[in-house]
Amino acid sequence: MRSKVAVATVQGKAYFLVVNELKRRNIPFINLVPGDAIPIEIKVVITTEKEKHQVNHEKVLVYNPETDPEVMGSEVVRILQGKEAYETVVIGVDPGQVFGVAVIADEGLIDTENCLSVKEVGDKIERVLRIVDFSSTAVTVKIGSGVPIYKELLEALDEVLPKEVSLEIIGEAGTNVYACEMKNRRGVRHIVSAMRIAGRPGYVYERKRKQSFE
Repeated sequence: MRSKVAVATVQGKAYFLVVNELKRRNIPFINLVPGDAIPIEIKVVITTEKEKHQVNHEKVLVYNPETDPEVMGSEVVRILQGKEAYETVVIGVDPGQVFGVAVIADEGLIDTENCLSVKEVGDKIERVLRIVDFSSTAVTVKIGSGVPIYKELLEALDEVLPKEVSLEIIGEAGTNVYACEMKNRRGVRHIVSAMRIAGRPGYVYERKRKQSFE
């Protein structure tokens, strides 16, 4: 795949965090020094606040190394998809000893992760939501009900997620069809199950979090 992303920075910390996030998402990229000519196929250039004045491109994404690189990664994916905003974001969660998380935006997979606790799942979803404008994007979190801990997860997410987020309970029958085939591929089966959960209809969980009038 030809690279459509360029990383243009000589700031060590920023470069390390940006590159790690792009690699995590399997997004190909090229390295540039600020001021270099930018190939015509590049759709977005990632740089820093101090170096942006040296970057001549119509789409420059400024990364602050003090912020979470996942947010930057999600912005890169959205830009590459040519979208100003998503209409729908569906987050599937496969609970268990390892929680598989899959993020589907406008029917396209944009992020996955394996989490090791209820809190990690909540933190992950909150990071995903940092790029969401609820005035234009409908967000649903779908949680598989195959193991008892799903109830704890539901209650925790109801407590921490914005009221605009819809929660659904999904039956897990058939979501682990390939579990045996993937048992030696660390973490993959949890992600696959989360993707299947994200694609299924379920029962809407009545949110207990009340609207804030602050």
